[in-house]
Amino acid sequence: MVNLDPVMLTPLLGVLAGCVLGFVARSNHFCTLSALERHWYAGDSSALRTWVLASVSALIGTQLLVAFGLADTAASFYLSPEFAWTGAILGGFMFGIGMALVGTCGFGAVLRLGGGSLRALVVLTVIGLSALAAQRGIVGILRVPLVDDLAVSFTASGSQSMGDILSTLFGMKLQGVVATVIALAGLVWIFKSSSYRRQWSKIGTGVVIGSVIAFGWWATTFLAARSFDPIQIEAGSFVVPVGDTIMQLITYTGTLPDYGVGLIVGTLFGAVVAALWKRDIRWEACDDARELGRHLLGGTLMGVGGVFSMGCTVGQGITGFSTLAISAPVVMVSMALGARVGLAWLVEGNVFAAFQRNQGAAHHSAAE
Repeated sequence: MVNLDPVMLTPLLGVLAGCVLGFVARSNHFCTLSALERHWYAGDSSALRTWVLASVSALIGTQLLVAFGLADTAASFYLSPEFAWTGAILGGFMFGIGMALVGTCGFGAVLRLGGGSLRALVVLTVIGLSALAAQRGIVGILRVPLVDDLAVSFTASGSQSMGDILSTLFGMKLQGVVATVIALAGLVWIFKSSSYRRQWSKIGTGVVIGSVIAFGWWATTFLAARSFDPIQIEAGSFVVPVGDTIMQLITYTGTLPDYGVGLIVGTLFGAVVAALWKRDIRWEACDDARELGRHLLGGTLMGVGGVFSMGCTVGQGITGFSTLAISAPVVMVSMALGARVGLAWLVEGNVFAAFQRNQGAAHHSAAE
């Protein structure tokens, strides 16, 4: 590995990680919106527990790598001292609504494209282009005063890591303690369900997906330390890398793809293999102009919202969470609220239904 050019090896390792991610997620129907929807409307939390397990697994794996000096998450943008709280809230809420309009997130769209969904291709194109516009284009002009200029600084702590912030407040190193407490709390909630403890495929899915994210931190850290050229330390996101993938396809800049682009390509390939294996490939397109319009709007909200919040359900909910970034829980709560409002509008025809407890979920909670 060390004899190969790290810059060339970076996208290849991204493809490798993506293949595992796409195959496992597509084979086991891993989807953030579906998990939330079943939890809210059917009272079934098994998919949500799998999603939380992926986040906790990523947290445990990443923090162990950091503790042994094998991952440098401090060099990632997630732990920048500047916490853009308005972007986390506004962007997360926009992303959640977009996710509801489309029926999945950017990661889910890649998985759906692997099964032949042309709607997903439309959504990914819109996500990528709107993300580029929000990051480097005209929408970025609005982002600066709305998000960047209102950021809260955690310079005294050195980063926006929850561990670093608490360590500064109490005058002692608490990074490991914070990670342990959060991980244990998550594991207790996940496995307190006796029925879930018997669902080995779902448990395996959560652990593998979390491990792939931890692998990304190790891989990019390892290569960055051995390269004369700059290599971005990252682990997984499905907003800006989608735009970068589009740019790599349509333009020649003389630069090789990064890990994120490789991850997108690998995830798509893994999803195709899983769909073929499950005999689950079928061409799908929008039924009418109204559905197409909903997907275009949803993709735009996810692209812009994902840039404002600096990540998607995977990018913040799993990758950002694995670094203990304070932005991760803020973004995910905002995304969940946006998704709930969006679903209330689409499913129940009333936005205010989002703030009422669903009867199915209430009945399930009482049964447990």
